[in-house]
Amino acid sequence: MTLSRFSWMVSALNFVLFHYPFFKFVFGNLDYKSFTGISIIVSLVILMLVANYFVVNLFLFLSKYFGKFLMVLFFLISSVAVYFVNTYSVIIDESMIGNVFNTQYSEASSFFSVQLILYVLFLGVLPSLFIIKAKIIKEKPKKFLVRSGLTLLFMAVMVFANASNWLWIDKNSKTLGGLAMPWSYSVNTALLFIHKSKENQKEILLPNATIGDQEKSVVVLVIGESARRENFSLYGYAKNTNPLLSKTPNIHAFKANSCATYTTAGVKCILEHEDSGDLYEILPNYLNRNHVDVIWRTSNWGEPPVHIKNYMKTQDLAPLCKGEDCSYDEILLSGLKEQIQHSKSNKVLVVLHTSTSHGPTYSKKYPARFETFKPVCNSVELGNCTHEELVNAYDNTIVYTDYLLHRVIEDLQELKDYKSSMIFVSDHGESLGEKNLYMHGLPMSIAPKEQYEIPFIVWTSDHSKQVKPLNSVSQNYVFHSVLNFLNVKSPVYKENMNIFK
Repeated sequence: MTLSRFSWMVSALNFVLFHYPFFKFVFGNLDYKSFTGISIIVSLVILMLVANYFVVNLFLFLSKYFGKFLMVLFFLISSVAVYFVNTYSVIIDESMIGNVFNTQYSEASSFFSVQLILYVLFLGVLPSLFIIKAKIIKEKPKKFLVRSGLTLLFMAVMVFANASNWLWIDKNSKTLGGLAMPWSYSVNTALLFIHKSKENQKEILLPNATIGDQEKSVVVLVIGESARRENFSLYGYAKNTNPLLSKTPNIHAFKANSCATYTTAGVKCILEHEDSGDLYEILPNYLNRNHVDVIWRTSNWGEPPVHIKNYMKTQDLAPLCKGEDCSYDEILLSGLKEQIQHSKSNKVLVVLHTSTSHGPTYSKKYPARFETFKPVCNSVELGNCTHEELVNAYDNTIVYTDYLLHRVIEDLQELKDYKSSMIFVSDHGESLGEKNLYMHGLPMSIAPKEQYEIPFIVWTSDHSKQVKPLNSVSQNYVFHSVLNFLNVKSPVYKENMNIFK
């Protein structure tokens, strides 16, 4: 077939196979029975078909083999992308692409399912076979240039003819762009790397700090993963998900919102002195440089670069841990008390970066004895579970989190020589099927409260500092509160963002 005809067929295939979520959003967010609604829908259909035709036609004209390779790649990636859009209601924007590149194999493998294979097979592999086997008759350059010029002119006319609809399109541009295949992941991947290249190659150092006294003090900062506030009984949740913390003296639960709905931005916000787009020196690096002993233990990833000596992953902690529970986040506590006691500094910060409530396999994030609420969801396709099963599995991760935090407090209580504090704050929240949304990662402009309302829980030892009677705080309060508790004097310290009296 001719190059032009083949390009139209590939464009039509791409449109039919991958744009149900796109037009589901369009029909759900405008009056499709009105003249304006009809004109927007018709224009989007035409523009999408023509734009994809133009791109396919261009690449195949430049190189038949490279063009086919790209088309096959697009169909395979789009099949996976539309699976996640349909299954978890994600939007493939720049932040989601960042999540993809920050995902490790252990997390990615938890999404594997039969349904994913079927998506790839029927929406990716089968169309790819058609693309590979098609015999294309190449056009003469003059004919190609004329047709391409007319196509561009037509798209320009269509865009300006819809000038009255620009306001609606601009308002919803992030979602529309995140659902259009293959533009969503191809354009946003390019934007991600462009913005990454413009970021600070080296973190901006903060002004030097001094330590105000030699009194022994330790703060354990526990960074939660996907822990949403409304499922903690400390905040009024009907189910008792905090059986241990609710009976622990000196516990204070503040309301807080995360800066973002994904890990990399959420953790950065917890560790920096203010919410900025720049890479300022983060809390562990800053304190380490100013003679505080900093210990980082993690079962997770996605944090900004951490420049300290005592950075330990689960594989580093494995020799210190014995028993079945070493497969879970309890491994982060192995030998921790002893490590603090052996510190040569009077000021110690411990950061525990957990992964306890990360989906979709919530039921695999805690030991069997913590399966308090039943029945639970054991499927990675969360929409196949009942809402009760899904919430039960997630709530069990909160029960396990409650246990871990209680264990931290018990260890700190045994350190009689130290004034100690435990701060627990989550990187972001989590959707559990509300409004047919799952997990996290939606842009903050459209994210539901479940994805950004987080717990901020603080414990202090007896005869230590008391907390202010604050109603709500932000993730940035962590930086200034840790400085205050350890009595670290710094020009960037802000008293109004400190939780301690």
